[in-house]
Amino acid sequence: MKVKTGALILVSVLALNSCKTKVVSDNTIKTNIKEVVKSSDVVLVDVRIPEQYSEATAKDAVNIPLAELQNNIENLKGKKVVVFCNKGIQADQAVEILKKNGVEVYDGTTWKNVKAIQEEK
Repeated sequence: MKVKTGALILVSVLALNSCKTKVVSDNTIKTNIKEVVKSSDVVLVDVRIPEQYSEATAKDAVNIPLAELQNNIENLKGKKVVVFCNKGIQADQAVEILKKNGVEVYDGTTWKNVKAIQEEK
């Protein structure tokens, strides 16, 4: 009985550890998103659909919907890019796509977050 319980605990621990998200290494430089958003050489990219973008967005943001992002990568290479959306889910996906393609990209999470940063004194 003790062997079965021990084996069950071992399997549970291994299963839980295998489900952990990727840990960022300690030597990764933490970027201050506020500094990036306020820099003069940044491209702000709203990855929501055009209808949402036209309702409200951050100042000077361009609209490149997530579905069209792959077709616009060459236009973003060599630039500092901040992506954002409504809740951050599409922005996370955009970050992955752009990183895989060699774009310097930062996650602004939501358009409200980016707009609030822009409005800070």
